[in-house]
Amino acid sequence: MLTAVSVFLALLAALANAAASVLQRRAAATERITSSGRRFSWLTHLLHRPVWMWGTGMLVFSGIFQAGALATGPLAVVQPVMATELLFTLVVGSFFFHRRPDKRAWWAFLSMVTGLGVFLVLIDPSTGTTRVPVGRWVATGAVLLALVLLLLLLATRLPSSPRATVLGTATAFGFSSTAALMKDAVARLSDGLVALLTAWQTYGVAVIGLASFLLLQMTLRAGTLVASQPALTLGDSLMSLVLGAVLFEEHLRLGVLVFPELAALALVGLGSFQLARTPEVSGDHKGEVW
Repeated sequence: MLTAVSVFLALLAALANAAASVLQRRAAATERITSSGRRFSWLTHLLHRPVWMWGTGMLVFSGIFQAGALATGPLAVVQPVMATELLFTLVVGSFFFHRRPDKRAWWAFLSMVTGLGVFLVLIDPSTGTTRVPVGRWVATGAVLLALVLLLLLLATRLPSSPRATVLGTATAFGFSSTAALMKDAVARLSDGLVALLTAWQTYGVAVIGLASFLLLQMTLRAGTLVASQPALTLGDSLMSLVLGAVLFEEHLRLGVLVFPELAALALVGLGSFQLARTPEVSGDHKGEVW
C-alpha cells in the first residue's frame, strides 16, 4: 500500500517538474526576445512574469511530492518513476502549444512506459531502513565525489555531444544523491520539526541539489538534449538502485532476472532518446518561440 502511495506521489512530482519545465522555458525564451540586452536584466524581467513564477511554484510542489514519495517508499522505486517527467513534458507541452504529438512520439511514450513498468515489476525493491549511519554516508559520499570529479575531468577532453552525455551522467549522480539525502532527512521529521531543521542531511539536500542544478545547466549548454537525456534518465535510475541498496539496505531481485531488467531499462533509454527529439520536450519549435 505504501509503495502505491509512493508511486502516486512520485508521478505527481514528475508532473509538477514537467509543468515547471514547460512554463519556465516558455518565459525564458520569450524574455530573450523582449529583453533590453542589459546584463542580468532578463532575470529581473522573469521575476515579474506570471508564467515564470507559476513554473517556480510547480518546482516547490514537485519537491513536496518527491519528499512524500521518498518518505513512503524505496529510493529504488521513486527515482525511476521520476523519469516519467519526460512523458509528462510531452503531454503538457502538447497541450500548452496545441500541437498533437506524431506517431513516433507515441511509440517513444509506449516504449518508456512499458520499459519502466516491466523493470519495476521485475526488480521489486523492498523497503529497507529509513535512516543511514554517518559512517556509511562518508564512505559512499567519497566514492560518489570521486566518480563525479572523474566524469567532469573526462568531459573537458570531449567534443560537444559526448561531453553532454558525460556531464548528464554526472548530473544524474547528483540528482540521485540529492534524493537519497532527502529520504534520510525526511525520516528525521518523526522526531519533530527541530530535528529535521538541524539535521545535516537537510542542508546536504540544499548544497548537493544546487550543485546538481548547476551541473544540469552545464550539461544543457554542452550539447543537445538528445545527447544528454538518456544519460540523465538512466544514470539517475541506476545510481538510485545502487544507493537504495548500499545506503538504505533495500533488497533488489537480481540473479538471472538481471538480463530482462537491463532489457527493460534499455527500452526506457530508447524511449527517452526519442522523446528528447520531440519539439514538445526539446523546445525546438520551428517558427515559434519556446
